[in-house]
Amino acid sequence: FWFIWDELATGALGAVVLADTRRLDRCFASIDFFERRGIPFVVGVNCFDGVQAYDVADIRRALHVTDLTPVLLCDVRARESCKEVLLVLLEHVLSLLGEPLA
Repeated sequence: FWFIWDELATGALGAVVLADTRRLDRCFASIDFFERRGIPFVVGVNCFDGVQAYDVADIRRALHVTDLTPVLLCDVRARESCKEVLLVLLEHVLSLLGEPLA
């Protein structure tokens, strides 16, 4: 299973871990994978039907991610919301590289 992830992650600049607050425990393997390989990532918390069940700070604590890892609320069914998650990932990667976002 992990060898597929290794193949997919080869050369990746960053990643999005999509979280469902009803199943946060399923995110730990993905988070561990990217952390161990030093691949920057953001966490996109899918808010179904616009319902924000938990505060971002609570989700961050539950997932054990630092303040350096962006955690965003999103709706994966909405194009603009997905675009925002990808832009935050890009900004995060560039900030870790010390590159300004033009």
